[in-house]
Amino acid sequence: HLGNGSSVTAVKNGKCVDTSMGFTPVAGLVMGTRCGDVDPSVVTYIAAKEGAEKADKILNKESGLQGISGKSSDMRDIEEGMKAGDARCTLAYNMLCYGIRKYIGAYAAAMGGIDVLVFTAGIGENSPEVRASVAEGLEFLGIKVDAAKNDFRGKERIISPEGAPVTVMVVPTNEEL
Repeated sequence: HLGNGSSVTAVKNGKCVDTSMGFTPVAGLVMGTRCGDVDPSVVTYIAAKEGAEKADKILNKESGLQGISGKSSDMRDIEEGMKAGDARCTLAYNMLCYGIRKYIGAYAAAMGGIDVLVFTAGIGENSPEVRASVAEGLEFLGIKVDAAKNDFRGKERIISPEGAPVTVMVVPTNEEL
C-alpha cells in the first residue's frame, strides 16, 4: 500500500502475518511526511534538543519524502525533481524504493516465498517508475515486471510477464470503502 502513508503487509493463507507499521503508522517505510524506521535514539535526541511535541511533529509531519527532498511529499513532484537532476529528490525516491524492496525480501523469507506481489494506493497504482524500481533486484525471488504491461496508471492489471513465478499486479484501492 504505497501512498502518502505507506506499508508493506505479508499475507499467508489469507491472513496478515506481518506489517511494516508498528505501534503507530510512523514505523516502517519512508512516507510522505513520516520518517519510517529510525534508530530509537533519534527520538530521544530530537526530544532532548527540541522537546517532545516538536520531536513528534518532526517525525510525523516534516520527515519522509517531504523532509528528504526538501520539496514535496507528493511522488509526482519527487519524480519530476529526480528527472530534472535534483539529488535530494533522487535520494528520497531511492530510499522509498529500497525500503519497499527490503520489506518484500524480509517477508518473503519469513513466509518461505512469495506467490503474488500487489501494488496499491496512490503511488502503487500511479507510478510505473516506482513499481519497476521496486521489482529491480528482486528477480531472485521470481519477481519480474514487464515494461510494456507496466506502462499505465490507475487500473487493475497484472504486470508480470506471462509464466513468471510470481504474479505482480496493480489493484486500485477504495480506502473510503
